[in-house]
Amino acid sequence: MRGPRRETRRFFDWDFTRLPQSRLYDVLMRLPMLMWSAFLGLVTVLSLQQYMREADPKLPSAVYILNVVMRVSLIAYLVVIAATVVVRRRPVGKARGIEPRISALIGTVLLTVVVLFPRRELSLSADVVSTGLTLAGSAFAVVVLMQLRESFSIMAEARQLVTSGVYRLVRHPLYLAEEIAAIGVVMQFFSPWTALILTVQIGFQLRRMRNEEVILTTIFPEYLAYRKKTARILPGIY
Repeated sequence: MRGPRRETRRFFDWDFTRLPQSRLYDVLMRLPMLMWSAFLGLVTVLSLQQYMREADPKLPSAVYILNVVMRVSLIAYLVVIAATVVVRRRPVGKARGIEPRISALIGTVLLTVVVLFPRRELSLSADVVSTGLTLAGSAFAVVVLMQLRESFSIMAEARQLVTSGVYRLVRHPLYLAEEIAAIGVVMQFFSPWTALILTVQIGFQLRRMRNEEVILTTIFPEYLAYRKKTARILPGIY
């Protein structure tokens, strides 16, 4: 009986405060985003197939092509997210407390609730604008993710400081890209409720930016000088 007792004692003596810094924890934290990206990717692929089967033959070819390209760009965006989650580095620093994690989670998934609302019938011009915004935001997000690569994070974490490419212009280009696409999506499901959801989501995204800046400034002292000379999301405005 000494063996099992010794193993039980080792288990309870293990310092569980080290878990967030362990490799196992890092691997487990990748799984939810991988599964979520795979689920959304599958839903988008099925939506694309349904659209191509059921699209109105009288629909102008330009609008049809825009809608197809929009869905393809969203699929590409989700694939890039999954890839960056797989190859990203282990963080060298993380924000403390539960609030940064809650803000990151809500900011990431809240807008997906919008697709549960009835889709609106838009005019041709509004449909083109909505599709164009969604396409532009998704394509921009892919560009940003390709520059982030292994530095990509969902939570407020520090891996590697990126200040080149589009990051020379703004500190949080990925959030800007996501909100451009979000406005396009909300236009297709517009109502007072979806507008409220978008507003709340933007609030949490702003909070995420602040949380990320705190941890980046702590880990990378040079981030302070970068932050002073670089706009947060809109050059010359904010």
